[in-house]
Amino acid sequence: MNVQPHSTALPANVEVAVIGAGPGGMYSGIALRKAGFTDFVILEKATDVGGTWWHNRYPGAECDVQSHLYSYTFEPKSDWTRPYAGQAEILDYLRCVADKYDLRRSCRFATEVCSAIWQEAAGHWQITTRDGHLLRANYVISAIGMFNDIAVPAIPGLDTFQGTCFHTARWPAAHSLQGARVAIVGSAASAVQTIPEIAPEVAHLEVYQRTPQWVLPKEDAPFSAAELDQFRRDPELVTARREELYDALERAILFDDPHLLAGAEAAGLENLQQVNDPRLRQRLTPSMRYGCRRPLLSNVYYPTFNRDNVSLVDIGIRRIEAQGIVTDDDVLHPADTLILATGFETTRFLASLEVVGAQGQTLTAAWEDGAQAYLGITTHGFPNLFMLYGPNTNNGSLIYMLELEVDYIVRHLRRLRDTGATRIDVTAHAMDAYNARLQEDIAAVTVWGADCRGYYRAPSGRVVTQMPYGMTTFRQMTEHDDAQAYTVN
Repeated sequence: MNVQPHSTALPANVEVAVIGAGPGGMYSGIALRKAGFTDFVILEKATDVGGTWWHNRYPGAECDVQSHLYSYTFEPKSDWTRPYAGQAEILDYLRCVADKYDLRRSCRFATEVCSAIWQEAAGHWQITTRDGHLLRANYVISAIGMFNDIAVPAIPGLDTFQGTCFHTARWPAAHSLQGARVAIVGSAASAVQTIPEIAPEVAHLEVYQRTPQWVLPKEDAPFSAAELDQFRRDPELVTARREELYDALERAILFDDPHLLAGAEAAGLENLQQVNDPRLRQRLTPSMRYGCRRPLLSNVYYPTFNRDNVSLVDIGIRRIEAQGIVTDDDVLHPADTLILATGFETTRFLASLEVVGAQGQTLTAAWEDGAQAYLGITTHGFPNLFMLYGPNTNNGSLIYMLELEVDYIVRHLRRLRDTGATRIDVTAHAMDAYNARLQEDIAAVTVWGADCRGYYRAPSGRVVTQMPYGMTTFRQMTEHDDAQAYTVN
């Protein structure tokens, strides 16, 4: 698809600065314009829209929410090729939305934000980009989300490896794995999707697994030509399918139904039966409860381990040397290419940037015990700052969740405009009360209480990523009139 020309000039002052042009940043632009806010800019470090779907181009990358639900409510797509769309199809969808709503004219691509500092006397945010440009914004909407900073494991000697080394989220387009000896470190989401795709082309693939995952099967047969024709001719079929998917996901994401949990584990164990070697099958069998870590879906992951050129390594990594990986049993495993499927620094959120609020407090300091925000959207002491996909909002279909969050933010911005106020800050009481109740509800989700070394917890042990509520409950929360939760002047 041809990317439309856009302005590259960065304004000195704007009413609203949006950081990130992924699904949340894109909808922010659409909703702001619809509400009559035209003085805004979307700052994006990549060269096009798409966010995580622009950056994550590893083989096999796809969404684990079905696409008729993982799409904007106001922009349904009738011709998804399969239930779980791949990265390229999702990115194409987002680009089409950007074109239809003329978003690129409000975007400044290749513009990476490195800091945002609140200027109390002036009542605005001063944003600094990586290339040194300054931008003053009355309000900031962070749309960088949770999967922003890649996690690079602290393995001794990683920098001494003489082969090719890269993270799945920064997959080099020109690098060939044909005939290579490949080691992939990690066995979670990106690894489960990548491994089946690259196994046929490599000479040998070693999969370094620390913790076996629950990998469930999925119904992902491509839609037939007849089905696609029906979707195109009858939009109500797409609406009905979306509602059906919504209801099913609502039941599953609360992890409170013992029958659903037992059924998921049974499906995972049945999926494992595709591994022919019983000893290997046992090594791939998770010991944790289903739901303790992010559930995964794949019909092709387990059969990959039946290949002669694929090996599982579940011995710890001691160090990395120039020619490969040395495991705890002091064996050197030679490799030409090292792939880090080690995920993201998920618990940092906006603190991955330098953010300084009122009284000079940094967001890092405010979140010393773990990231927290009122509704996951705003943190006390950081006025006129809103977050999308912020702390404790990870659940359900994220595009739908982002719509709810943006609509909430724009409603408050309209209230400020209508009353003539220019400053808004959530009260400490409202934020603390919300988070106290939130953590109580998180503690009631039994499967999240186990220590399974997932990405949900901050170093303090506080669960900072997961939301213990369904999408309907969150919609009710964000639609509720909560003006009393804020100080406005």
